[in-house]
Amino acid sequence: MSGANPVLTISVTVTVFFALALVIVFLLTRGAGQARRLMEVTRAPLRLEEGAEAGVPAKRIFLKMVRFVRTKIGFTTGEKLQAKLHAAGLREASAVDTYFAIRLLGPIVAVVIGTFIRQNTFFWIAALMVAAYLAPDWWVSYRAGQRREAIRLGLPDALDLMVVCVDAGLAIDQALLRSGQELALSQPEISEEFIQVNFEQRAGKPRIEAWQSMADRTGVETVNSLAHMLAQTDRFGTPLVRALRIFADSVRQRRRQQAEELAAKTTVKLIFPLVLFIFPSIFIVLLGPAVILIARNMQGLFQ
Repeated sequence: MSGANPVLTISVTVTVFFALALVIVFLLTRGAGQARRLMEVTRAPLRLEEGAEAGVPAKRIFLKMVRFVRTKIGFTTGEKLQAKLHAAGLREASAVDTYFAIRLLGPIVAVVIGTFIRQNTFFWIAALMVAAYLAPDWWVSYRAGQRREAIRLGLPDALDLMVVCVDAGLAIDQALLRSGQELALSQPEISEEFIQVNFEQRAGKPRIEAWQSMADRTGVETVNSLAHMLAQTDRFGTPLVRALRIFADSVRQRRRQQAEELAAKTTVKLIFPLVLFIFPSIFIVLLGPAVILIARNMQGLFQ
């Protein structure tokens, strides 16, 4: 073993360590499940909370271990991280622990994978470790961008549904809740935000602050304008149906103008593929035979 690669030895040791840890967690989980079944047979039925705590799955035990390591290291949950996860639609209590677990285990997995690359091993290990450490941030940012785009595209339909609800005699709070329930399948992102606003108001948060929190979570300019419009309508007592209808029309007009702007930009964007790919092929097809014929005639003249 004197000529063994030290990086390979370290990676094998780390792999064996995590494999043993997973086996221990599995055995503990299995033992907890067997103990729970024995307690159900020999003793009276436990309470719901105690039964749920006894039958903890492996994922929950793993997240508890990650939470323990996170608190020992000093990795606190900041408002910036919470806002980033909420913008991506990750509102579960275990989202922070899962995020930290991926960032902790990702570089370790990258080290194991990098040891199998024979050429420039240390370079690839460092590159894979950096990529694995930054991958959760990239994924969360990508998901937040996709969610913002879905909210921006689906907001006009949600506003039209709110106008219908308010025309039917519902107040703005009930209209938000009803619209969120109806849009659960077609626009799940907007549905989550509307229902979250309703939950915050039930918890005692003022209406205007709940709307502004929705605008801050989504990060969409149109939602921010909607929150300001609803706040002004609630503050000054202006007709809500008319304000919603005008705002919905303006949003649709803005989206139509953006589509026309993108369509106008395609003419300029097509110049580069035309010049680089299409025009050379056309020149070769059209001028190629003529160039070959001229070259042959010039050879005949010189001979």
